Amino acid sequence: MRTTVPWAGLRRFVGLVAAGTALAAASACTVPVDAVAGISVTEDGRLLGVMMVCGHRIDGATLYVESDDVDKEVTVGMWTAARPLGAGLTTWTLDAPAAGWTVSRPLASLDARTTYALYGWTKDNSWSSSSVSFTPGDLDRLAPGKVRYIEVSDKGDESAVTVTMAEFAARACPDG
Repeated sequence: MRTTVPWAGLRRFVGLVAAGTALAAASACTVPVDAVAGISVTEDGRLLGVMMVCGHRIDGATLYVESDDVDKEVTVGMWTAARPLGAGLTTWTLDAPAAGWTVSRPLASLDARTTYALYGWTKDNSWSSSSVSFTPGDLDRLAPGKVRYIEVSDKGDESAVTVTMAEFAARACPDG
């Protein structure tokens, strides 16, 4: 007795399993976002990190050279909060020690032709923040009390916006 294998059905099944496995692997690598990173400047022009935690926690922040190639992303500054940041707004200076923060990697000089990104993270990768991209030229256009961040529309479109610190605190989190 000869058995026949329905090759088309088998190929379809194998394709579905492969696609499902790839999707599961890709989604398993994503850290949920529950905070929004922003960038600002102080009255004397120093770089200021801004973090709006929406509900869970953030343990620290990293500033890196943004690149489409993950292997080319270079960390240029890293800070760890003395205590996890809970829901609400936090700011800290990036170029000097700030109360409640430990500098894990001091801020390197920023190059005018480079795009940087700041984001928040947790030590156990349970939560993260959205990131904000900027160039030193973008910082030149910031005024004290203003925050640049990436706003996400209801349709999922992202755009860089600059608002007052109060507006940022009021509208950065999706549930406001």
